[in-house]
Amino acid sequence: MRPALILAFILLLSGCGIAATPDATVSPGVILSPSAASGPRISQPPVTPPTPPGTNLPAFACADASGGTTGVANTIAARVTEQSGYDRFVLQLDSAVPTYTVKRQATAVFQNGATGLKLTLLGNSGVVVTLHSATGATTFTGPTDFQHPEYQVLLEARQTQDFEGYVTWGLGLSRAACLRAFTLQDPARLVVDFQTTSS
Repeated sequence: MRPALILAFILLLSGCGIAATPDATVSPGVILSPSAASGPRISQPPVTPPTPPGTNLPAFACADASGGTTGVANTIAARVTEQSGYDRFVLQLDSAVPTYTVKRQATAVFQNGATGLKLTLLGNSGVVVTLHSATGATTFTGPTDFQHPEYQVLLEARQTQDFEGYVTWGLGLSRAACLRAFTLQDPARLVVDFQTTSS
């Protein structure tokens, strides 16, 4: 009968979760560090962060510009800003920037759309920005005329045409200035900068 009692006592202890012998002994005050783990450590290769937009810009040139890709796009919005060393015009689109031209002219007088009427903007010089295979008829939001007589070069930017696949903006300048035109993605933008300082 005694062996039956001992067996019942052992079963009772094991049912309560008390182990007869410990699995491992750890001395008090000993802290195991991750380096104590077995096996080789694999280091990830260094990752170079992407270059932020605007840090590798083309040089200013006192010449007309063109570029873009073949395709159709919708204009979404326009913006103008004054930065250190340049004034900026930005035209945002819903997809890749289509073929564009940026042409300088001696006055701030522009043709107003297909009507042939003349439109005079602020300034003494001008630039015509034309997007080919583009429209903003149902997608463009925001102003279509920006006047900033306090800027050094870009005094006014005004949409002068959105007709039969051509979107045109007239840019009135205080004086003839060297420019740079380039595109950015995410979102798609055409950027035209006018140099305000001599280099």
